[in-house]
Amino acid sequence: MTDHYAVFGHPIGHSKSPRIHHYFAKQTGHDLLYTAQDVSSQCFETALRTFHAGGGKGLNCTVPLKEPAFRLADEVSPRASLCEAVNTLYWREDRLHGDNTDGVGLVRDLSVNLGIPIQGRRLLILGAGGAARGIVGPLLEKAPREIVIANRTLSRAEELAERFSSHGPVKVMAFAQLAGQQFELIVNATSASLQGDLPPIPNGVLAPGGCCYDLMYSEQPTAFVQWGEAQGARLSIDGLGMLVEQAAEAFFLWRGVRPATSPVIEKLRGRPSG
Repeated sequence: MTDHYAVFGHPIGHSKSPRIHHYFAKQTGHDLLYTAQDVSSQCFETALRTFHAGGGKGLNCTVPLKEPAFRLADEVSPRASLCEAVNTLYWREDRLHGDNTDGVGLVRDLSVNLGIPIQGRRLLILGAGGAARGIVGPLLEKAPREIVIANRTLSRAEELAERFSSHGPVKVMAFAQLAGQQFELIVNATSASLQGDLPPIPNGVLAPGGCCYDLMYSEQPTAFVQWGEAQGARLSIDGLGMLVEQAAEAFFLWRGVRPATSPVIEKLRGRPSG
């Protein structure tokens, strides 16, 4: 019998997750169906119960459902508990388990796929919303020298920094305070790229040889990726690799098998693999 999985979100038409999990299933020989369903936060709980009643085994949740998924889960992993956001759900013995694979997906893409060092480096995270909340903990586990969070609303950044203050060196700056600072890695965790916009980040804050990473992804280079290239980044790249890596972690939680990610990233970027 074919096992059914899905991604819920709103909007969801752009999602590459069905393609990714199709590649994973083919690669590992697992019999599963993975679909995308447009689900708003108001309809989420009903859609979740309906999906499970119909035999659904597990879900990914994207914007704006990560916080509601955290609240609905019967049990959550330590990393999901820390950021109070869930992007992966699955049922075991009729209990709903929640986890967050975003941060580990980012770290794996940075460290393994791209060879971007984190340990001992000074990192800047732009934004303090749900996307930022999912990545701070796993980044701190890699022992950066410091993480600075910059956000338009300073109180949100301060709340995020306080949440992770016992896990490593985290501080907060307003965008205007960034002038004169330098960072070896800048991560855009705002949704500005979805509108083709750029966070109000001053020029000159990227250290020589530094890298830029946009959590968003698109067919064409995002405004932030273009900014990084203009700033002379050694590498300026979008979050497609993170998307594949967080999906692989979810697949592992569901199926107990970790698929190879490099061939899938190459396929999605339109490059021949191997």
